[in-house]
Amino acid sequence: MAEGDNNSVYQLASETASLEEHLQGWGEVILMTDKVLRWERAWFPLALMSVVSFSFLMIYYLDPSVLSGVSCLVMFLCLADYLVPALAPRIFGSNKWTTEQQQRFHEICSNLVKSRRRIVGWWKRLFTLKEEKPKMYFMTMLFTLAVVAWIGQQVHNLFLTYLIVSFLLLFPGLNQHGIITKYIGMAKREINKLLKHKEKKKK
Repeated sequence: MAEGDNNSVYQLASETASLEEHLQGWGEVILMTDKVLRWERAWFPLALMSVVSFSFLMIYYLDPSVLSGVSCLVMFLCLADYLVPALAPRIFGSNKWTTEQQQRFHEICSNLVKSRRRIVGWWKRLFTLKEEKPKMYFMTMLFTLAVVAWIGQQVHNLFLTYLIVSFLLLFPGLNQHGIITKYIGMAKREINKLLKHKEKKKK
């Protein structure tokens, strides 16, 4: 293994350990959330969507201003940050974790660090594209933002947010059960069939 690879592995391990230490008080909640998001039980997706739907219905009914909504969200996060580390051990049981629980917590933290690295990598590639191919960068950004603006104009803000939040929360379970891979494979097969059909017509 090259020296650069060794440094990368060491840095990943260091960042993962730091994140584990930082999230230790949230350990039980994170493990429970992980089970729900990965659909370890058949009724978890239904329960998840019920909570999300109820939350958005309440927002629609109360119709808070942006300032009120942001204030309530930050207040909720502050309360959670204060109460969860203190109450979680009493709610979920003993402070002593099994080896399996500790290993899963380590995997979750490692995946979070890797995801953060990917996002930073995409961000850096975007600026690299801006420097190396400015015309392509601006055309791509303008087209993408125009499409997003058009979608935002066609769909109600709250409903669009509901769809995005629902997809993000369902994604881990869809991925865990191979549903996304299945439909991507089906889409690829259909595209290949169309391409072959067009080639035959040209001949």
